[in-house]
Amino acid sequence: MIVRDEFLSKLRRYFGLNLYEVKIWTALLSRGVSTAGELSDIANVPRSRSYDVLESLEKKGFIVMKIGKPIKYIAVPPEEVVERVKKNVHNDAKERVTRLDDLKKTDVINELRNLHTQGVELVEPTDLTGALKGRHNLYNHLELTIRGAEKTVTIITTSGGMLRKVEGLKPVFEEVAKRGVKVRIAAPLSKETKEAEKELKGVAEVRDCKTKARFVVVDGKEVVFMLMDDADVHPTYDIGIWINTPFFAAALEELFELAWKEMKKIKA
Repeated sequence: MIVRDEFLSKLRRYFGLNLYEVKIWTALLSRGVSTAGELSDIANVPRSRSYDVLESLEKKGFIVMKIGKPIKYIAVPPEEVVERVKKNVHNDAKERVTRLDDLKKTDVINELRNLHTQGVELVEPTDLTGALKGRHNLYNHLELTIRGAEKTVTIITTSGGMLRKVEGLKPVFEEVAKRGVKVRIAAPLSKETKEAEKELKGVAEVRDCKTKARFVVVDGKEVVFMLMDDADVHPTYDIGIWINTPFFAAALEELFELAWKEMKKIKA
């Protein structure tokens, strides 16, 4: 049986299997029912590993063991396998989320926090920088940075960036606003941003800004600025730089303050 490597790679990604597992599974699918020895020969998998692999596939719901001598294995229909994998992924995710929520109530998180605090104190301020590749990573770090705000969150972005921030960061804006953090967003406003402006009412102050820029300043200490025009770059290749630099952040916030006074307020 010849199965293209590209196809096997796709199966590994979609179903979370290793190479031996996808080889044995596809071999069994091509036969319907087969023994471990036969599958080992067809799939070119060492016989010493075939039984372990078949046991793993059985536990994951991909195959069924047929009672008898010699022991044979039956392939589960692919559609049913997809449903089983979906169910397992869902259950595993719920279990992991529960465990992580429970972790917050233990001493482990306090110990981790202490380690981080002590570690940061030993780090040179110039070392607290990082490159963020991909918009998903950018927004994850923005959420982390904004959540830690104590006084101010200052944002200048594009129209598209404003829409994305409302969609992805509104909950954290609401969270910090409840603590009294002042959130300000400057962006080119248009008909497309009207709904986003309404959603931010009472959470953030929004003003119209024609300057094309993308950065976030938190508490006049941390800066995240994006290097690319979001209209010209695919989200996967978007790049940002995070810097913990009170000197530069405070200067940037002062410049923003001057520009903010000249920006047009949105109508209530």
